[in-house]
Amino acid sequence: MPDHRSPAPVIRADVDHVFVYGTLRRGGANDITLLKPAPIFICMATLAGRLFSLGAYPGLVLGGQEAVVGEVYAVSPALQRQLDQIEEVAPVSTGEYDKRRVAVSVQGSGLDCWVYEIHPSRLLHAPEIPGGDWIVHLHGDIDPRDA
Repeated sequence: MPDHRSPAPVIRADVDHVFVYGTLRRGGANDITLLKPAPIFICMATLAGRLFSLGAYPGLVLGGQEAVVGEVYAVSPALQRQLDQIEEVAPVSTGEYDKRRVAVSVQGSGLDCWVYEIHPSRLLHAPEIPGGDWIVHLHGDIDPRDA
């Protein structure tokens, strides 16, 4: 019988990783795979948190029992600087997102990743996204990466 499991991700200790959960995901408005220098896709992953809709983009609040779906990438320092600008944490923070280093669940193990957490003050009246998956929220039950 064929083995349909995904291969184990190749994780290097000498590079930084980022967990993206919203517009930076493949197919999103700020698709990370279109940025230069190109990131290296590691795997799909989840982390403990809740996802909220802010209209054109989501906001993540870390912690709790719920899971947020995202993608993990290995990124260069130059790409991290671009991501910081996209998420408006650099060169000067707008106060919308904070950049945090957290353990993300990658195939049953924890991997330290950078993640952009929304400031709670930005969530006034923002609805929670059931299931914690921005791409499914936008496109229904069909993940455009599978189309």
